[in-house]
Amino acid sequence: MSIRTVTDFPRRVRTIDTEWIELGDGTRLAAKIWLPEDAEASPVPAILEYLPYRRRDGTVLRDRQMHAYFAGHGYASVRVDMRGSGDSDGLLLDEYLPQEQGDAVEVIAWLAAQPWCSGTVGMMGISWGGFNSLQVASQRPPALKAIITACSTDDRYADDCHYMGGCLLNNSIAWASTMFAFGAQPPDPAVVGERWRAMWLKRLENNPLMAASWIEHQHRDSFWKQGSVCEDYSRVTAAVYAVGGWADGYSNAIPRMLSGLPGPKKGLIGPWAHAYPHDANPGPRIGFLQEALRWWDFWLKGKDTGIMDEPMLRAWMQESVPPATTYPERPGRWIAEAAWPPAGRQPRILHLDDRRLSDRPGKGGSVIVASSLSTGVTFGEWCPYGLAGELPSDQRPDDGRSVCFDTEPLAEHVEIFGAPVVELELASQKPAAMIAVRLEDVGPDGASTLVTYGLLNLAHRDSHEHPQALVPGQTYRIKVTLNDVAQAFPVGHRIRLALATSHWPIAWPSPETGALTVFTQASTLALPVRAPLPGDADLRAFAEPEQAETEPHAIRKLGGRNRSITEDPMTGDVTVTVFRERASYHLPAIDLNFDADTREHYRINDADPSAASAETRSTWRLARGDWRIRTETATRVSCTPAEFVIHATLDAFEGEEKVAGRVWEKKIPRRLV
Repeated sequence: MSIRTVTDFPRRVRTIDTEWIELGDGTRLAAKIWLPEDAEASPVPAILEYLPYRRRDGTVLRDRQMHAYFAGHGYASVRVDMRGSGDSDGLLLDEYLPQEQGDAVEVIAWLAAQPWCSGTVGMMGISWGGFNSLQVASQRPPALKAIITACSTDDRYADDCHYMGGCLLNNSIAWASTMFAFGAQPPDPAVVGERWRAMWLKRLENNPLMAASWIEHQHRDSFWKQGSVCEDYSRVTAAVYAVGGWADGYSNAIPRMLSGLPGPKKGLIGPWAHAYPHDANPGPRIGFLQEALRWWDFWLKGKDTGIMDEPMLRAWMQESVPPATTYPERPGRWIAEAAWPPAGRQPRILHLDDRRLSDRPGKGGSVIVASSLSTGVTFGEWCPYGLAGELPSDQRPDDGRSVCFDTEPLAEHVEIFGAPVVELELASQKPAAMIAVRLEDVGPDGASTLVTYGLLNLAHRDSHEHPQALVPGQTYRIKVTLNDVAQAFPVGHRIRLALATSHWPIAWPSPETGALTVFTQASTLALPVRAPLPGDADLRAFAEPEQAETEPHAIRKLGGRNRSITEDPMTGDVTVTVFRERASYHLPAIDLNFDADTREHYRINDADPSAASAETRSTWRLARGDWRIRTETATRVSCTPAEFVIHATLDAFEGEEKVAGRVWEKKIPRRLV
């Protein structure tokens, strides 16, 4: 669905390209502000988006589309470069630090005190901006009345890109590499003047190796608890609108927050990947900016828009589709729940027995699960952005490397909404092991479409904070909660549960290969079955997507991703290569050229978990006339049974002159990971 571009707004908009917000310690943060021309005479609420992604050349294309739209409807919409990013002073040393939250509290107070502001403030963002909207809300700045948090989480350890079920995610390494590249970029001389070079050199000297920090903290310790609002939901009293998509890596937090937050709250989950819903794939897209205005008008202007009279949670019930790595749209329909969790709804319990799923317990027995280490290569991206080729392909190759349990062909249509839960009774050959659980929709032709999945490091079976090694041969009862989902299974299809001991390249393998024995009679799958409700058909329709004009730019080369899998049958080596290319463009308003590309290589050997490695190399370029900047960053993580080994390099060039070169070498003990 195309997005309508709006140029005629109720209020004329002016733009302040750079406004300096001075903090208490003298640090100045760079902000871009869109606001109604008459805001000084008729003050308006402010909406803050607060990110490290460079407002002038990083997020500039999407920023104007959203912030000018809000300004045209009577808001001061503000995009701030965080400390140490973009054109702002200081250093960016890690994600979600107390310093970041404290700075935002000061920014909100500054906004509320401006003559063009009515004194009330909202905060919004996607991904990092969604995280810090929640975190700043927990600090309770007096002027902050409401937030919109998109594609984020309330739990930095258990439900972010770093760890899943106590398993180290390779996305943690890839994301650390992205921030490594962001942190190596200079401020713009056109904004900060001659001090740009000194600021840049200081950033290069202090650019943190976030991959090391995140791998050092392998358990749920104070490092992860800080910034996880689930540690104390009562701290969040501002109204929260949580938004996400089933194809994203961050859908679980929405039902969890709706259950846990004590204040006003709403949730929205579409079929989307990691993007705002008016510009997201798979579709259908919605008029998200209009929906946001209904939220802001209610909480920041006191208008009765009716938004709080509607169901607490709306979600897209996905219909069955053949497996594909790209979907322009997911067929389905909108459903709603007045509260979460729904009262009185009981799961449907299926029992594992002799490679089957049945409504009744079977005769008992056991199966051996001992997957090749390359199991998981059909999965796709942990966090898709809506680009071609990111989604899971046909799961049959990985099903062949797993132990699968199928229902009989369904005699009736079945819909689930929530988190499936698998309980297994098992024993392990080794003191450290993992279990990967996939739920799939199998068509009459045998094609297998991934529905949802979950991982568990079995040392974390009782606690992420205090894991314990397994005793080989001892029987344990463990629970794996799969990612939340809304999915319909049609008549004639089968529901499949696939068990594996590896999920590469999503998660790092266990230190040793070993088999699990699963005792089927005591093992179950609980499906959150939901019958269609009459009220679903009467839900208010969302508006068609629209936005303000995009920042003028000339695309020199479109961005995209390319993914390949190579397998050497002689050696057992399997390599997944991902080429990520950001769009290359020219911004005429600031006469700047930007382009960047990244290559990722994930290698595994089916016989040797110590052969696992993840490597990322990025090149970023900025240019304006004779001013030409290039940075080259590389991060490689490998392992032994006892350690993770990190090697990283950073080289920075002004023109052809190398102005900085750094090398990191670090070994980190593995702690039951």
